[in-house]
Amino acid sequence: MTCLGQFMVLLDNTIVGAALPDMQQRLGTGLTGLQWIVDAYVLLVAMLLLSGGVFADRFGRKRVYLTGVAVFTAASLLCSLAPSLGWLIAGRVLQGVGAAALSPASLALLTAAHPVPQDRIKAIGLWAGLSGIGLAAGPVAGGVLTDAFGWPAIFLVNLPIGAVLLLVGLRHLDETRNPGAPAIDVPGTVLSVLGVGVLTYGLIEGGARGWTSPVILGSFAVAAVLLAAFFAVEARRSAPMLPLGLFRQRLFTVSHTAMGVVGFALMGSSFFFSQFFVYVQGSSILRAGLQTLPLSLAMVVVSPYAGRLAARYGFRVVVTTGLALAGLGLLALGTVHADTGYGNVWWRLAVAGTGFALTLSPLTGAAIQSVGPQEGGLASGISSTARQIGAVLGVAVLGAVVRARRSGGASFETGLDDAFLAAGALTLATAVVTGLWLARSGPAGSRAGESGPVESGPADSRPAESPQAAQHLGGPGPDAVTGSPPRRTGSLPR
Repeated sequence: MTCLGQFMVLLDNTIVGAALPDMQQRLGTGLTGLQWIVDAYVLLVAMLLLSGGVFADRFGRKRVYLTGVAVFTAASLLCSLAPSLGWLIAGRVLQGVGAAALSPASLALLTAAHPVPQDRIKAIGLWAGLSGIGLAAGPVAGGVLTDAFGWPAIFLVNLPIGAVLLLVGLRHLDETRNPGAPAIDVPGTVLSVLGVGVLTYGLIEGGARGWTSPVILGSFAVAAVLLAAFFAVEARRSAPMLPLGLFRQRLFTVSHTAMGVVGFALMGSSFFFSQFFVYVQGSSILRAGLQTLPLSLAMVVVSPYAGRLAARYGFRVVVTTGLALAGLGLLALGTVHADTGYGNVWWRLAVAGTGFALTLSPLTGAAIQSVGPQEGGLASGISSTARQIGAVLGVAVLGAVVRARRSGGASFETGLDDAFLAAGALTLATAVVTGLWLARSGPAGSRAGESGPVESGPADSRPAESPQAAQHLGGPGPDAVTGSPPRRTGSLPR
């Protein structure tokens, strides 16, 4: 029941990219509009994820879960009926709000329903497995639906799933809550949403309006003020949304920095994967969906083993290797051209997917390992939030790279290559910095990074104190891949 809700969220994330060019054609938008269609959703999930978990604990996990399902389903209907880009973006915002409530509450309900550790392990394994299926199925399902019925169909598919979840959930789910859950950090939540939102606006709109225009410069200035206010407020609150003291732990800081880069590179590059196959290599929509599968399938296959490898060989070795593979895979994709055969392309996607899979679970496990037992769930939630924020910025920044190259007279292919190269270089540099930083760390970093087991996901028998915050343990999260096969149109994103 709760697994099906998470499946719906995962499917929606990977299915959306299939319709982006069709949306461009029918709604009359360009690359900037496509970026907002993706980032409007991811931004709200990123900034409301921790608050959604606290809401579930305080006001009832069943209530918050079903409310999230209802909001997500209604927002999907709004998206399918959207007559303009503005309405579609509004629907995506509401989808993000629903997902931020649905996802953490789903895992909280699951863990509460299975108090026996071994039963909980199996249940979380099923939860993570369905997440992976939703991730892998999205590109193909999106290609089929968009090709047959147009972009509204990718949102309509959520309606029957949502209806079943509501009907069954009202009758069969038991209510659970935690009366001792902390209060909602309203100032921190508002300032973080506004700060990251305004920063994202400047990054996405800068290419169209000009980086030196008063609006863009003003956006960056306002974002700096809002984010500074956020950190000031968090430093003074007794129960902050983001306890800044945790960042004094070297391993905690390293793992979350690396997680942000993973979100940046994975989401930002995935935004363009299938567009490359359709616009540059001339693939059909369904074929493009199949061509993007090596990355997502590699993540689904490798993710369950990442925590075990980290426990055996150490966090530093596995994460550094994963980041290096992901970076090299993206750099290799940056050298692919229109006449490159698919036999020389698929393995690059698989290498990148393998690298990302090796980093996600161990990074979350390392974040939990670096703090006290009572802060494990919070650390996991912050890890997921860091990846989501990186994803928001990845779509914005790499989109700006493509736009800048095209405005300079370069082809769309050249712009995509430069975006992949930028993402790969950043990821590879992060691998080097992470390896060197942890190699020089003190006893705490060595213990958590080398000798101590860093096991997360379905194989972890220790429940996080806030399981709803640990929603991405053990498998690809809802932001894992957003690139899915776009509908073939006659024009490129502007």
